[in-house]
Amino acid sequence: MDRTEPRLEHTVADGVATVVISNPAKRNAMTTTMWQSLPVLLQGLAADPSVRALVLTGAGDTFCAGADISSLRDPSGAPQGLAVAAEEALAAFPRPTLAAVRGFCVGGGSQLAAACDLRFAEEGASFGITPARLGVVYAASSTRRLVALTGPATAKHLLFSGELIGTDRALRTGLVDEVLPVGELGKRVDAYVRTLLSRSRLTQAAAKEFAAGRVDRDAHWAEQARRSGDTAEGVAAFLERRSPRFSWPDEEQGASATEG
Repeated sequence: MDRTEPRLEHTVADGVATVVISNPAKRNAMTTTMWQSLPVLLQGLAADPSVRALVLTGAGDTFCAGADISSLRDPSGAPQGLAVAAEEALAAFPRPTLAAVRGFCVGGGSQLAAACDLRFAEEGASFGITPARLGVVYAASSTRRLVALTGPATAKHLLFSGELIGTDRALRTGLVDEVLPVGELGKRVDAYVRTLLSRSRLTQAAAKEFAAGRVDRDAHWAEQARRSGDTAEGVAAFLERRSPRFSWPDEEQGASATEG
């Protein structure tokens, strides 16, 4: 394989899927093919029971400089539709997702980062939502997600101006969750993901649905909790000062949890 060819790389190790945006010639810009391939890749990873969490990052010292501008010449708007589909596939991924950001996180890159559950950034990273520079109408779903993260004032600032902001402002406005010193991002992401793997998958799955606004699954998750015994195990482990051995999902529970 040509290592300079635009592509999405992925690995799965010790319960963690790592997806790497790689287009070094264009600061990891997303091509049409890359947008198309991301939902397919995510679907496969979601079906892998060994995957407990997903980390999205960029190759080298850049997260993603956005969409490959040459693809935006398509007058049909198809490339933007592909970007939104990829964003929604990432937002719908059933396990915790974390964007690990270095360098530029701009345009479609910020779109993907916002679709993750959490965003950790290295000091010096830059964030921007840039459709106003190109005369592009930012998708309604993407705009709502940005507003939910940052509030309407910051979302309008980013969308109206297309200006880049640094990690201090991104942290202050909620666009990122943690900022790490240069050289410390990978270590912190690894440690945090290890923490996620030690926690209840049941709690995480229910919380992810509820945080996304789903309001029709209270009874489902209450039943899952009752059947799993995770609460009893968690309390017992706390009282006995040991690590919990959570069992959700077993094969039957896992099949039930994916219904609906």
